[in-house]
Amino acid sequence: MKKQAWYQGLAIFSAALTLIFVFVMSQREVKAAPASGAGITGTIKLEGTAPHQRPIDMSKEPACAAVHKANPVTTEKVVAGSGGGLKNVVVYISEGLSGSAENEVASSKPIWDQKGCQYIPHVMGLNPNQHFEVTNSDPTSHNIHPMPKPGGPNHEWNKSQPSGAPPIDNTWQAPEVAIHVKCNIHPWMSGYMVVVKGPYGVSDDSGSFKIENVPPGSYTLTAWQETLGTQTQKITVAAGKPATADFTFKAK
Repeated sequence: MKKQAWYQGLAIFSAALTLIFVFVMSQREVKAAPASGAGITGTIKLEGTAPHQRPIDMSKEPACAAVHKANPVTTEKVVAGSGGGLKNVVVYISEGLSGSAENEVASSKPIWDQKGCQYIPHVMGLNPNQHFEVTNSDPTSHNIHPMPKPGGPNHEWNKSQPSGAPPIDNTWQAPEVAIHVKCNIHPWMSGYMVVVKGPYGVSDDSGSFKIENVPPGSYTLTAWQETLGTQTQKITVAAGKPATADFTFKAK
């Protein structure tokens, strides 16, 4: 009888210890969880008349010319919508980030596709050491040729990618605004990879952008456009509250 009571007491004691352990660990997890960052949203506008974009002659690559027969394509140096929204502008935090927020690498793997003898997207944002894939959706070969600044930490490379070839996986080691990309086979193909630390956004067809998971703090935002250059502005992000920043570029 005493032995049975002893076992019952031991079971109760063990259960109590388990409950205490679970409670303590749950409290540790709650305390360790970081506060969710807020977002920065805004719109990029073009003031003035957008410069004429030159039509692209793809007659030397019939397969691609056929894709665009109904809607001929033009260069994408300055792309503005009917409301003046400016597309393909990268907005990033150039000052104020520190610690893990500055060095965090996005887990997503963006795709840089070659489709219709164009780069899609035309401008792509990346973090240093973030993997990306280059794909070829065309029935013809391409030659992917990114050209970072000579002598810098990022190295130029040049790879052929036939139709149906597997994706090319790569990364950039260091921030660089921006890396021009061309195709040695099709000279009209042009695009940019913008490598920055921390969160960033790229403006869409309407000129809108969004930067997510920004810790509370005061920052300098930089907006980069391949032809019109850069603009900066100060912004303060409060905990859990979205912030707004708009930019206006003047047409040249």
